[in-house]
Amino acid sequence: MSTISLCMIVKDEEETLGRCLDGMKDLVDEIILVDTGSSDGTKEIAALYTDQIYDCIWEDDFSRARNFALSKGKGEYLMWMDADDVLDRRYAKDFLEMKERLGAADVIMMPYVTQFDSRGEPAFVYERERIFRNHGGFWFQGRVHEAVTPSGIIQREKIPIEHRKIKQGDPDRNLRIYETMEKEGVKFSGRELYYYGRELLAHRQFCRGKEIFEAFLR
Repeated sequence: MSTISLCMIVKDEEETLGRCLDGMKDLVDEIILVDTGSSDGTKEIAALYTDQIYDCIWEDDFSRARNFALSKGKGEYLMWMDADDVLDRRYAKDFLEMKERLGAADVIMMPYVTQFDSRGEPAFVYERERIFRNHGGFWFQGRVHEAVTPSGIIQREKIPIEHRKIKQGDPDRNLRIYETMEKEGVKFSGRELYYYGRELLAHRQFCRGKEIFEAFLR
């Protein structure tokens, strides 16, 4: 059976962290928690599940923090989750069976459920690169809306991770990061232009959003 390190970044997640880790503690082989500046009881809750708790100064760069967490993992595979993500216990057996099949895989894609209907049923689901081989050159890219580029042998599983947010984050954070990047003269990738345009539209900056989307299309 392959070993998996769960590598997470957290900040002020005392309301959700225990819920997440309760579902994962018996499925993964180690838990890495990187705290980016909590002022609540997040670290105390984390200590109930792992002694591998690290601090990382937040610099408006999700990839930097996530890659720091990945660098601490010692398992054959690295897995990421957010504190408000949940793996339903119905899929625990499936997860353990999956670990038996990981020998040849480089990247494991899993469903990510991010919206639910009025009955609590999945309303929006898409695939994410959830688990990847350690020391395989897999790292997050992008200061925000960060992602790992899948390559090599890709394995698809039907084990869903559910994103069950219970509080609203900073609605201006992502736009602020993109605007800072622009001021710094960063050359945006196509993916970054797309998400920058979306943030501008969400903030009703339609003219600027149009310009960014046109740049994305070019």
